[in-house]
Amino acid sequence: MKVNDYIETLSQRFEQADLCYAHGTDNPWDEACYLVFATLSLDFEDFPTALQRKLSESELQLLEERARRRLEDRIPTAYLVGTAWFAGHPFKSDHRALIPRSPIAELIGQRFNPLLASDPQTVLDLCCGGGCLGIAVALAFPEARVDVLDNSSDALDLARENVSLHGLEERVRVIRSDLFTGLIGRRYDLIVSNPPYVSQQEIDDLPAEFNHEPSTGLLSADNGMELPKRILAEAVDHLNEDGILILEVGYSHPELSARYPDIPFLWLEFEQGGEGVLMLTHDQLAKYRERFK
Repeated sequence: MKVNDYIETLSQRFEQADLCYAHGTDNPWDEACYLVFATLSLDFEDFPTALQRKLSESELQLLEERARRRLEDRIPTAYLVGTAWFAGHPFKSDHRALIPRSPIAELIGQRFNPLLASDPQTVLDLCCGGGCLGIAVALAFPEARVDVLDNSSDALDLARENVSLHGLEERVRVIRSDLFTGLIGRRYDLIVSNPPYVSQQEIDDLPAEFNHEPSTGLLSADNGMELPKRILAEAVDHLNEDGILILEVGYSHPELSARYPDIPFLWLEFEQGGEGVLMLTHDQLAKYRERFK
């Protein structure tokens, strides 16, 4: 059997199984390509040629085992193959952290233009998980020094592996802290954060694929608002005067807007899909700080 034939068959099986595509792809064909190419370590740039490659018996057995786990156990492909792609870069991915999928990747690809007045020299990735946001920013801005921070030791172990994967040990520092508590005196030109912002009720209603991710990366109390509110209240103490905060709250954005109807959140729009990402400046965060508290 050729790679192309297997992908075609597998995509049909995926479609019939009504899987959830929310961890790197959005359709059965791309999901099948992802699983096959990553499992066989094929280069996506060799796509047309690779499709004509014949599968060995051992390769077919490995693919079938991973396909079975995807279909029966609903394990996301990124966890099955150990690799996720984010902002055009590969990252190690496993159960220690959420699979990267933030629309902030589009902002990184645009180098945050026109949101930043100049290239950031200091960057914080708050609630970093596997470190993908911060590492992608470091790759986009070769002069920047980046801190990636989380309160999960497991996630930070994965972040260290990803820092090493991209050879960024000299510029990316991994920090364990409960939000800003371990950052006394440190200020940044840019803070990016994709924190937990999902309520327990929403988690209970999520497709089975999400059950394989650490719930600590999703769950936030107060109907999803506890951690975003803390970040909004405390971020100004760690931003330079011309700095900005980029904060993702996903589908919880109506809840945040309803709680603060008079605060001028800049809700960013994305050509590649996604919503619920806001920007506030240092001065705005200072002005509304007491409200967020």
